[in-house]
Amino acid sequence: MTQILEYINNHPKEIKRVIGITDFEFEKLVGNAQKLALKKRQAIASQEKRLIKAGGGRKKSLKLEEEIILTLYYLRHFPTFQILGIYFGVSSSTANNIFHDWIDILQELLPSSLLEQFQKKECKLHQN
Repeated sequence: MTQILEYINNHPKEIKRVIGITDFEFEKLVGNAQKLALKKRQAIASQEKRLIKAGGGRKKSLKLEEEIILTLYYLRHFPTFQILGIYFGVSSSTANNIFHDWIDILQELLPSSLLEQFQKKECKLHQN
C-alpha cells in the first residue's frame, strides 16, 4: 500500500484535499472506472489476434485504486512523473504509463471542469 493510499484510509476527511473528490465520489468512480476499463480491454482483446496466451508478463505493482489515485493526484497537484513515481513507489515511466492509461478512461467519468483545468495547465507548460 502506498503512503498516499494509507493516508487517505487513515484520514478519510482529507481525501478531497489530496485528490479533489470526496470519499463517496471516489468509491463510485473506482467502481465505474473498473467496469469501463474491463469493457474497453475486452473490446481490444476481441479484435486482436494473440500468438501468446493472455495473462503473462510482469504483474502490476499498484492496485486499481492506487492507479486511479495516482491519476487524480497528478490532475490535482501536477507533480513531475519522477516525483509521482517516488510517492507511489514506481518508476517515472511507469507513473507516466499509468496516468496515460487511466486518463482516457477517466475522461468519460470525470466532470469536464477538472479535465479542462488539466488541459489549460498542460498548454501553458508546452508554451514555456
